[in-house]
Amino acid sequence: MTTKGKATSLDIAYLAGVSQPTVSRALRGSPMVNEETRRRILSIARQLNYKVDKNASSLRLRNAGTLALLFFEDPTPDDSLINPFFHSMLGSITRACALRGYDLLVSFQQLSTDWQADYEDSNKADGIILLGYGDYHESRARLQRLVEQGTHFVRWGAALPDQPGVSIGSDNFQGGFDITRHLLEQGCRRIAFLGHASSHYPEFEERYRGHVEAMRAAGIAAEPALQHDAITTEQSGHDACAALLARGERFDAVCAASDLIAIGAMRALRAQGLQVPADVAVTGFDDIPLAGSVSPSLTTVQQDTKLAGSLLVDGLIALIRGEAAESRAIATRLVPRDSSKR
Repeated sequence: MTTKGKATSLDIAYLAGVSQPTVSRALRGSPMVNEETRRRILSIARQLNYKVDKNASSLRLRNAGTLALLFFEDPTPDDSLINPFFHSMLGSITRACALRGYDLLVSFQQLSTDWQADYEDSNKADGIILLGYGDYHESRARLQRLVEQGTHFVRWGAALPDQPGVSIGSDNFQGGFDITRHLLEQGCRRIAFLGHASSHYPEFEERYRGHVEAMRAAGIAAEPALQHDAITTEQSGHDACAALLARGERFDAVCAASDLIAIGAMRALRAQGLQVPADVAVTGFDDIPLAGSVSPSLTTVQQDTKLAGSLLVDGLIALIRGEAAESRAIATRLVPRDSSKR
């Protein structure tokens, strides 16, 4: 390739065999570009006598008046691959942006892609709101790179020690405590917990910790054999509950880490001829729209999505303006329904 006139970053990208955003990252020393690629790009830039257009750079630094909302894929029975809980979050975030004079750019990202690089040089938005991130251990390095490259972002999730960036989430521990205490008040004593209880899924882990503490406060030791891992899908909830039943475990209640897990568990119980709540009481977490329409209607923990949307947007705008923003846990509310009434 021969260039005519002033060389551009596209010329460098072509000769280096990389994308234009990769060239931009290499030229400004981003740690996302490996050293060998960086050296190749810098060498080509010198050969072409490439100069950074400071006027263009200045324009790119101006606020776009737009925030980006990134959904991440979740396994769902339909083609949306979006956790239904996030549908209500989308509405609250959209309203919060409109009230504050910001446009909202909504994008769907696959966890398998290098999603944190997509907005670094595109200048499509002033900052990013992240909803869902899969396994926290796998996502943490990507969140750290967002911090290192100076990207303004907030995420919906548990506030964790030494976490990268700012998070807004529910008080999952208190929610897990309250829903378990409710089951205990209904006379349940052997309560199964369906959902991951490890640091890979911090929200579920906190709900489990609340569950265990409520049992302890009632003088009952939570039995490890009654905890079964599950991700937030109906099928996973069905399979987890079915596995406990197949092992011959006896329990009079299911405390599920999400509504979808709970709905799947109810299906597994019915398949074994067990009645909800007469034989086994069932509770969920999230209060998705489906929770009130299943039969029996699902007792659950409601998360305040309206407040969450406002806090996420306000926190991100504060970061964009160079102001301080802090992680925060939002209070939850118990919603008793038919699935736990004895």
